[in-house]
Amino acid sequence: MGRDLRAEASAVRAQGWTTLAMLRAQSQKAWDSGTLLRELMDPSGVYPRRRPLKRPTAATLRSDYAAARAWAAELFAAVGHFTLETAEVGRSTIGSNLLPAAAVFGSAEDEIAFVGKSRDAARFRGLADELSALDPAFRTWALRRPLRLLELGDDALTAARVALWLRDNPEPGVYVRQLSLPGVHTKFIESHREVIEKMAAELQVGLPVPGDAGDDDAVPEAPSEPGSLLGQATVRTSAARFAARHGFLHPPELVRFRALDPGMPLLGEARDLTVTAEAFSTLNLPVQSVIITENLVNFLALPKAPGTLALFGGGYGFSSLRDARWLRDCGVRYWGDQDTHGFRILDQLRAVHPHVVSVLMDEATLLAHRDAWSSEPTPSRAALSRLTTEESALYEALGNDQFGKSVRLEQELIRWDWASERLPDGCRRIAPSPVRDAGGPKVAGRRQDNDQHPR
Repeated sequence: MGRDLRAEASAVRAQGWTTLAMLRAQSQKAWDSGTLLRELMDPSGVYPRRRPLKRPTAATLRSDYAAARAWAAELFAAVGHFTLETAEVGRSTIGSNLLPAAAVFGSAEDEIAFVGKSRDAARFRGLADELSALDPAFRTWALRRPLRLLELGDDALTAARVALWLRDNPEPGVYVRQLSLPGVHTKFIESHREVIEKMAAELQVGLPVPGDAGDDDAVPEAPSEPGSLLGQATVRTSAARFAARHGFLHPPELVRFRALDPGMPLLGEARDLTVTAEAFSTLNLPVQSVIITENLVNFLALPKAPGTLALFGGGYGFSSLRDARWLRDCGVRYWGDQDTHGFRILDQLRAVHPHVVSVLMDEATLLAHRDAWSSEPTPSRAALSRLTTEESALYEALGNDQFGKSVRLEQELIRWDWASERLPDGCRRIAPSPVRDAGGPKVAGRRQDNDQHPR
């Protein structure tokens, strides 16, 4: 008996008839897209909804009647949340048979119940009603993002209250930390910034909703400036953009640097300083060379070098260097991770300082440290136009898994003896590297006195 049932199920799959599981998958897809929840708030008139079923033909009834009978029986037994339309098949051959031709859902509620989401739907309705009671404009937000509303739950109501406060207090002139609303604290705003932004936009008639291209998690960027680092304007981080957009105060961006030259005048005997990005942009020091590294220990371990500063980066945090025009008169080297994001940071750093030269970001270093390779969680797929020919080839090889799946070499895992032999002297001016633009390889106008990885 068990073998017979398995054989019948196999025959159904082979024929491609619409099974109960396939029908439920169609309804689940409608739930996952938010369509069913939107129908609850704003009926489109599609219900009763008819979902056609692929069914046996007269020929397959003759060749595999048992499988066809089992297929039909399963659907007839499931009638409840839907009804079945039938069609007569095989009258002139095997004899008249009424087979399911379409499943008909009388309402969105019926289809929601079919996928077992009635409780979630009731929760959604309650939350949507509460949002609309706060302000009718929030109804539009709920329609755009019904599943996000379910995910957030009561946090959506708190975010809506913050959005209303922002509307009523357009220039608060305080830090976000000082915003006093029940249940609202700094971490809440940090965690729900994109939701608050989009809700606030709904309250401002005629303004576009940030990040509304089907991506609920996108954090809106400020408009780009020509040549601006990371494609951001003067207000760079998402937290700083939020503060600026809504009239909050925001802590200044900070830059940490070390003087590798013991004789370089800084602040008394201090060699390791942290200053605001604004103050960093005004430095007037006898600096000939700068080396930027993302790893703190590497930053601290860099050896003494005349006329040289070391800068501590930290991933996509180099926007603070945008206004430091004095860097254009220095040789600047960047030492980052050997992964796709490391090269993306290098590419974006060159948007502001095109003469930056990479160090220890080459294939020889990568292949010499196979035992230290790890896997990059989310490789970048961006098209990079500011890399040298060699850098671009390595970036593409990493992105295409030429060395293995999502290979990365973190800079702190490079052996120090290898690194120290290849670190630059620190005192020579570096001319621009040959950099590819979107049109292909190009050589910069000035002569390059040092190679890409000066020793």
